[in-house]
Amino acid sequence: QVQLVESGGGLVQAGGSLRLSCAASASIFSANALAWYRQAPGKQRELVAQITSGGTTTYTDSVKGRFTISRDNAKNTVYLQMNSLKPEDTAVYYCYAQLLWNYWGQGTQVTVSS
Repeated sequence: QVQLVESGGGLVQAGGSLRLSCAASASIFSANALAWYRQAPGKQRELVAQITSGGTTTYTDSVKGRFTISRDNAKNTVYLQMNSLKPEDTAVYYCYAQLLWNYWGQGTQVTVSS
């Protein structure tokens, strides 16, 4: 069983930045993929960014050029650097790890005020 704990969410003004962290309770070195999802009120959960074991990254179109996903295998942590935040980025952000099974964190709230 792997536990994922997100941190770094909060309230920020539009144009600001936040860095989310997701700490895993076990090694993520063998993870096929690590990702950040988000879910806004009344909307479906959507993939925001993903990084594979080989380091390939993908982003949803709305965050390209603003968000950066990275992983530190030594610290068992995945990050999401979010710059130039917009009110439409407001959501609960979830960490996801694809290991032998799939794991989710509990989520961290990000609120961007206009």
